Amino acid sequence: MKKFFDYINTEVLNKAASLNTANISVKIIAGILVSKFIAVFIGAEGMALIGNLRNFLSAVQSVAIAGLYKGVVKFIDKFKNNSIELGKTLSTVFYLGFFASMLLAFLCYYNAEYINSLIFQGNYKYTYVIEILAIVLPFYALNMFVFAIMNGFSKYKILFIINIIGQVLGLLVTILLIWQDNIDGALVAVVIAPALNLLISIVGILYRKNLMNYLKISDFSFSVLNNLSPYMIMALVSSIAIPIVLIIIRNYLITEIGLKEAGYWQAMNRVSDYYLMFINSLMVLYILPRFAEINTKKEFRKEVFSFYKTIMPIFALILLVIYLSRSLLVSLLFTQDFQPVEELFGYQILGDFMRVLSMVIAYQFLAKKMFAHFIVLEIFLFVIIYFTSIYFIDLYGLKGAVMGHCLSYIMHFGIILLIFGSSLFGVLSDEDVKES
Repeated sequence: MKKFFDYINTEVLNKAASLNTANISVKIIAGILVSKFIAVFIGAEGMALIGNLRNFLSAVQSVAIAGLYKGVVKFIDKFKNNSIELGKTLSTVFYLGFFASMLLAFLCYYNAEYINSLIFQGNYKYTYVIEILAIVLPFYALNMFVFAIMNGFSKYKILFIINIIGQVLGLLVTILLIWQDNIDGALVAVVIAPALNLLISIVGILYRKNLMNYLKISDFSFSVLNNLSPYMIMALVSSIAIPIVLIIIRNYLITEIGLKEAGYWQAMNRVSDYYLMFINSLMVLYILPRFAEINTKKEFRKEVFSFYKTIMPIFALILLVIYLSRSLLVSLLFTQDFQPVEELFGYQILGDFMRVLSMVIAYQFLAKKMFAHFIVLEIFLFVIIYFTSIYFIDLYGLKGAVMGHCLSYIMHFGIILLIFGSSLFGVLSDEDVKES
């Protein structure tokens, strides 16, 4: 336990200024305020429609950057002192992202009506929102490209400051649009908010002008693309499958139960996202780099159980407090009209707890580059979430959606234990102690 907290104090806090972790509090505050405005001015029905659009946007954004973000950060950090390899990496990623985002933008724009019918079940005409999304998509891809460069060069401080500005600007624009145009304003805000961070791209480019010299079409490298492909596939599987499954389940709720009930489920997911941000950040900062250093099954076992003994009890206590204060939380985050959300907390929280238990061990897939295992297990998880949710919705109504979530992650954790059972519970030989 002492080793864990020493690591937190010396390493994690130093890295906490990174764009993906240090701004979590700002994101949560902004998210809470937006949720409150949606609840007050639009209601549960609007929450459901916005949830579908957010999920679709998340999937499209990932495809627009070809799932390259994490891999790019890693390779830039590796080659930042090697101008030749750095040039190949930047050129490959830039031109691949450029063509991918432009192609996707054209597809979305000229198929906006069809996409509208898929997302909103044909009952609502928000084709113009999809067209706006298509127009701003390349700007999002450019933003993420600059994010990756600055993160790769460890320019955390400037990114953190600019990102706060972007978050605040996005929050103000979102609140203004919701106030003026209700659901239409909220939907437009969802798609233009990422483009508002164009400021980050401009400042980032000006800050590193010399990087423009590396962007040459002649330096496009298929070998770099091959090295990045595992990261691309993993990112695309996770970032596309989850939103699509959520859209399908939400549309099923809308069709079978009602739009308002689908909004209640979306509200529960929003609450879940808020408290999971912190634990996810901690695992990215500690578990992933620590597992990458581990070379023996004995060390792997020790780290997993150390995390379970030190962090999970604290997380469980936080979840218990959230559950006991669910009535107050619903009133603060939403309105009294969202009271049915209180009934969803139990299964959602239990499912999230099992989800974190699984994630701690599953990070070994990433640390040891077990890409095939990761992808197969992720696909299995998405399929199980879909079938269990639909099955329980048919039996128990709205509560069935969170019951499916809970059962899916219990099963997911069980499979993780089967895969790593010998490493975690088996008798370790001398060879296991020396190398995994």
